[in-house]
Amino acid sequence: MDALLTAAEHYARPFYAEAHRAYHNAAHVEAVLDALRRRGVLSPTLALAVWGHDLIYDPRAGDNEARSAQVFGEWLTEQGADAALVAEVRTLILATQHKALPATRDEALLVDADLSVLGAAPADFAAYDQAIRQEYRHVVPGPLYRLGRRKVLQSFLKRERIFSTPEFAELEASARANLAGAVAKL
Repeated sequence: MDALLTAAEHYARPFYAEAHRAYHNAAHVEAVLDALRRRGVLSPTLALAVWGHDLIYDPRAGDNEARSAQVFGEWLTEQGADAALVAEVRTLILATQHKALPATRDEALLVDADLSVLGAAPADFAAYDQAIRQEYRHVVPGPLYRLGRRKVLQSFLKRERIFSTPEFAELEASARANLAGAVAKL
């Protein structure tokens, strides 16, 4: 599994180095891996899903996670990965669409780690927020971006809980403060 993880990182890094990525880049992947590692819950399967979860990122598209799951799943299959592992990694990647509540503990851990930036220190959250705007700058005009961004951020605020695992629960209050502040600025 170590060899597969190393190969996955080498395969994925060029995707995450694409010029249009200000946030959805290798630093984001490393932050998600670190968030899981620091909490003692990083498994090889989760690590693979982290490397694959934003493999495809086009700010104009609404199916980035599905395309990432497809491309990364095909690559895993080409590497000789077990079909059950490929299916699990694909399911984990699809959980990062944030459209439904996670169905398994691993899905919840991955989703929470992916969203952990929402509960970051205010300066780090602000840098994240600016990086997201930069990714959309050339494809969404300012007024439409603010409208869409407000909708996305409010959808997180409307949740009973943003983080569903005990490992990430301590980020809840800071995430709500960061999100409320960002919505107020829009």
